[in-house]
Formats: sequence, C-alpha cells, structure tokens
Amino acid sequence: MDDCIFCKIANKEIPSKIVYEDDKVVAFNDIDPKAPVHVLIIPKEHIPSPNHINSGNSTVSAHIASIIPKLAKQFDIYDSGYRVVVNCGKDGGQTVGHLHYHLLGGRNLDWPPG
Repeated sequence: MDDCIFCKIANKEIPSKIVYEDDKVVAFNDIDPKAPVHVLIIPKEHIPSPNHINSGNSTVSAHIASIIPKLAKQFDIYDSGYRVVVNCGKDGGQTVGHLHYHLLGGRNLDWPPG
C-alpha cells in the first residue's frame, strides 16, 4: 500500500527505532508510548485489520504470537507481566489501517484502562 505508514516503516522508507525484524515481521517502538515499554509488531505484508486475517495469511499472526515472548524477555517484562492489544476498526481504536499488535509493559497496567 503506497500510503500506509506501517508499510513505509517495514520497507525502510520512514525511519523508526526497529527492535526486531525477520522476513515476516517488524517490531518498533511506538512514537506515542502508553507505557514504559510500548512496541508495535506488524507483518511486513499489508493486512488492513484483524478482520482481514484469513487462511492465506493467518500464519503471520501465529508467528507474531511466537515473537511476543522473545520481545518481552528482551525488554525485561517477561516475568513481571505485559499486555498485548490488537485494535480493530475505528470503534475498536485502530488508528492505522495495517494489522498491528501492541506490546505494553514496564508498569502496572490496571484494568479497565483509564
């Protein structure tokens, strides 16, 4: 997608603080963090939202799930705990039309969020 900011980050067209990358995903620090650790994990393939996960692209979600504990260890939140958030659509809080997972931690994350 030519106008997708996350595609541009994945393609290195926009600089970002990348904390993890492999052939399927990129993880980078959120520019507006909601916790001391706030990392976004995105597939390199453009998938607009969780509604667009299907049998042809679902393996990337499983791959992301396997990356999350590694990032939690990298940021020293594995044992203390963390939250993973995936927003879908405007009412769900999705602000960028590219599937992304938020990894948040580094402090107590009260529920419900304030």
